[in-house]
Amino acid sequence: MRDVVAAATLLLATAVGAAEAGPDFGNWRVNGGSDGQVTASLYATNKLITGGGALGYSPVLTLACRHDGEPRWSEWLQLNDSVSASRKITMSVMVDRGGEFDESWSVGSRGKMLVRDGADGIKRLVSANRLLLSWRFGLLSGRGEADFELAGLSEAIGQMAASCNTDPP
Repeated sequence: MRDVVAAATLLLATAVGAAEAGPDFGNWRVNGGSDGQVTASLYATNKLITGGGALGYSPVLTLACRHDGEPRWSEWLQLNDSVSASRKITMSVMVDRGGEFDESWSVGSRGKMLVRDGADGIKRLVSANRLLLSWRFGLLSGRGEADFELAGLSEAIGQMAASCNTDPP
């Protein structure tokens, strides 16, 4: 009898825990900032080797919405190595297994952040499973590539939009 009660208690605890669990964002980390910005970040599945060649790192893709102000939505790619461009860079983009296309991204802080403003970039990702970004570090320095598995993104964007009091892209 004690085993039956223990099993029933465990089953009830599991059911309650599942009911209390929040939405599944996959590997996305959603954060609400006190600065009026809500972000969702994801590490790339691949590693880039740093300039010295000794260490590797995964670039981080971050999507953001703002409670007020423009642009309402933006995305950025955080790198450990800087690109040599100063203002704009051409990013090659492939969503799922579709065709590759180019976009213009702004070069941010010390060349280690690539930024694209607007909801259209995020809108194309909502129903996607995979994103592949590719860019040149410089004329002679080769290309960088970041591969992202987007599981949980639509839930993360829904949470972000609710937190920002706006419609999802």
